[in-house]
Amino acid sequence: MFFSQQSVVLLYLTAAMIWRLRTHMARWTAMVVVCAFCQGWTLSARAQNPTVTISFLTHWPPETVAKLSAAAKAYMKDHPGTSIQIRAVPFADLLTTLRSQAGGSNAPTLASIYSLWLPELVRDAIVTEAPEADAAEIRKDWSESAVTAATVDGKIYGYPNEIDLYALNYNKELFAAAGIAGPPKTWDELLADAERLTKREGGHVTQQGFGSINSWAAGVVHPFASLLASNGGALVVDGKPALDSKAATETFGFIQKLIDAKVTDPSMGTADANTTGPYLDNFIAGKTAMIIMANWWESALRAGMGQHFANVATAPIPVGPSGNGSHAISYSWLTVVNAAASETQRRAAWDFLRWLDSPESGQNGASAMGDLLVSMGILPSRQSDVAAFSQRLASNFLAGYVSQLKAAQPFPVVLGGQEFTDALQHHLEAMQFGQERAPQAQAQAQRDAASILGNAAR
Repeated sequence: MFFSQQSVVLLYLTAAMIWRLRTHMARWTAMVVVCAFCQGWTLSARAQNPTVTISFLTHWPPETVAKLSAAAKAYMKDHPGTSIQIRAVPFADLLTTLRSQAGGSNAPTLASIYSLWLPELVRDAIVTEAPEADAAEIRKDWSESAVTAATVDGKIYGYPNEIDLYALNYNKELFAAAGIAGPPKTWDELLADAERLTKREGGHVTQQGFGSINSWAAGVVHPFASLLASNGGALVVDGKPALDSKAATETFGFIQKLIDAKVTDPSMGTADANTTGPYLDNFIAGKTAMIIMANWWESALRAGMGQHFANVATAPIPVGPSGNGSHAISYSWLTVVNAAASETQRRAAWDFLRWLDSPESGQNGASAMGDLLVSMGILPSRQSDVAAFSQRLASNFLAGYVSQLKAAQPFPVVLGGQEFTDALQHHLEAMQFGQERAPQAQAQAQRDAASILGNAAR
């Protein structure tokens, strides 16, 4: 019930008249009437300002979602006017969920996205530009590569969170059993070591020397791109595909050599972005000796291998014949705000993000976002988080990744990037399963890429 100012005055005069009766009971009654009225007016006023509800969409696993939920609860305790809901979907459904729900009543206010998707989400007006104060903070406190990945046409569209890159992971116990002293540094050494590490029984591979992923676009393309970069090549140059270069020809050819030598078994490489499936299981079980994989899967490795995780070592990507050094592919993620959200929701979302990514939300100079990323073995991108977690990032597994950051090459963020990745995945998998040879796969991948990027740029 809402009371007008006139009602307040009238009740006050009534209470004053009662007060004049000068009896103890009258005084008490007057006080109760006035207090009850004021309380009713206060509750009514609060009802005019309902709680702002925002939602956060992610693909993180349950244990990480729990950490994010705990951070949201801590924020809500100090910001009682904001309610935060956490939603999680599998990685394969993340982009489609964001797109399909973007303008609906159930649309997520916040979403953690792969930077490759950003140009198209900006073009389609699904995400909104960061307020200038937030953009200034991001430019100041994040690395240049992280800022670049969150930027389209000079405008920043979200808070960078994680950086991932690729390295060679290998099983030291299997290497020792095969009499191999250390990891391969060149492609020739990689092929030779993979042959020595491969075991067969009855024509079937029981231990593969080198594991290749299939059934997951980024998992297929990023290792290939890391080998290409370490051979002096690139997927895209000046916005145009460069899969027809000499470096690319050599990279496709090297993949073909691994396949022909039967040191990699596609039946052991099925994977997805959430569980990594048989690909992970075979490495954990000691049935895969070497892989090229990103740092984020450390938590899954630790959980699966237990004490045997100590057998896992990390090394730079082996260098190809035309390469000048090891250059892993890196990629990043960021948290964005839905452009279709109400102004009140957008304001609350940016405020929560500002807090979540700041040192005030965590402990010992770290942010809450940095804490949940490092818990998964992911490298945080805020410079203060890197400093706060310096000891953790110096672990035997992660140190090999951190040491390669400066030489890493970012995965190209261009319009049509996801479709380009999907098309290249198709041809690399066709090679794995004997459906295409390297020359055919390379030529068709270049034609597909030229068409996809050309159409997207129009």
